[in-house]
Amino acid sequence: MSQLEGRPSADPAFLDPLLELLRIPSVSTGDADPKPIREAAEWLRDYITANGGKAEIEATNGNPLVIGRFDANRPDAPNVLIYGHYDVQGAEPLSLWETPPFEPTIKDGRIYARGASDDKGNFWPLLYAACEMHASGELPVNVRALVEGEEENGSVNVMTWLAADREPTDAAIVYDSGTIAGGPTITLGGRGVIGGYVRVRVADHDLHSGIHGGVALNALHVLIRMFSEVLHGPDGLLRDELRAGIDPIPDAERAMWPVLDDPNRPLTGVGARPIAPDSGARYFEITGWEPSLEVDEIRAGDPRTVIPAQASAYMTIRLAPGQKWREIVDTTKRLMLAAAPEGAEVTFDIDHGVDAAGFDPESPVLRAGRRAFAKAFGEEPTLVRMGGTVPLLDTLAKRGIDTIFTGFAGARDQIHAPNESYAIKSLEMGRTAARALYEELAAL
Repeated sequence: MSQLEGRPSADPAFLDPLLELLRIPSVSTGDADPKPIREAAEWLRDYITANGGKAEIEATNGNPLVIGRFDANRPDAPNVLIYGHYDVQGAEPLSLWETPPFEPTIKDGRIYARGASDDKGNFWPLLYAACEMHASGELPVNVRALVEGEEENGSVNVMTWLAADREPTDAAIVYDSGTIAGGPTITLGGRGVIGGYVRVRVADHDLHSGIHGGVALNALHVLIRMFSEVLHGPDGLLRDELRAGIDPIPDAERAMWPVLDDPNRPLTGVGARPIAPDSGARYFEITGWEPSLEVDEIRAGDPRTVIPAQASAYMTIRLAPGQKWREIVDTTKRLMLAAAPEGAEVTFDIDHGVDAAGFDPESPVLRAGRRAFAKAFGEEPTLVRMGGTVPLLDTLAKRGIDTIFTGFAGARDQIHAPNESYAIKSLEMGRTAARALYEELAAL
């Protein structure tokens, strides 16, 4: 059962089903258990059908998709696709959680649980509003809900499914983003992404660091040398070869970037430290329009006197608008191999990626979204790109489906980290925005 420290003001009919969904440990990363994944998909299917919609589970080569449908209250209604994901990141290390990750706990106006923000809690108001408006006969658009279980693991199957989909779609809404300084925000796009392993072998087995130190190759040293060729320079930017193909920043979009009272707040607000003195001031430029390469994990050796024979690293490359992921993969491999010494065996395991995606803020769909936010919150939404990646956006953009990419996650949510949480206020904002979005999109 949930540990509730003071019942929040949210309607139990709105909040309690979300708590049920958060209890399902639908982890898709690592050695994921398929049973909770299936349980979460079935829970969503059953919730949609119990609330007057139609729903089915679409079998794929990976985790199942949930497809829900709600018919509008008029025959000529536009068709709107809504998207979210029910899978979550793993919760390890469990010792760093103050409350159990799959026993949602409400305290100080926030829900603490894995998936509370990314993306069960963020997406929930969009789905709930469709159910609520359909039940009352107020839903003015046809809504098709697409909920996947592999967003944290590449989204390959949902992109394949969507690329083959032929149903008419006039607009899409994706709740998997956040706010700037707590205010309503529409995200104009996200960077592309490549993720995969590089592995190095330099000997048949680990060696004694005293007997062979200084004369035998060290796999970890080789890996470090290779990354030194491609990692960020002191200004935080990658070398020119990895910046090839970047589209110029439109003046109109640059003019939309918010002016923060503290330019370092995007970093200091999450406890981070800048690469360069002006990193904070250039935050929107770099995270929206520059590629990045991060070493997420390195494995090698032991805490004893050994020279590692093998080393591996998982790296993530974010792609700027205009770049093509296959070209950047090839360039990365070439640069890293050129830095490897003779005798080092280097292999790469990078088999998929997506390009950056963006949407025109002046399109009829995004203009409707901007009107909806202005009516719902009494202020124009901030318009900005994000540095992260929602793989589905690439497919939506290539299909020509204009997408309102938004959400209400905040800096305090600790997405992908221990003690992930989501504010009850964010849930309520998401619900208010969803109703307004459905109403405005009805005029397309």
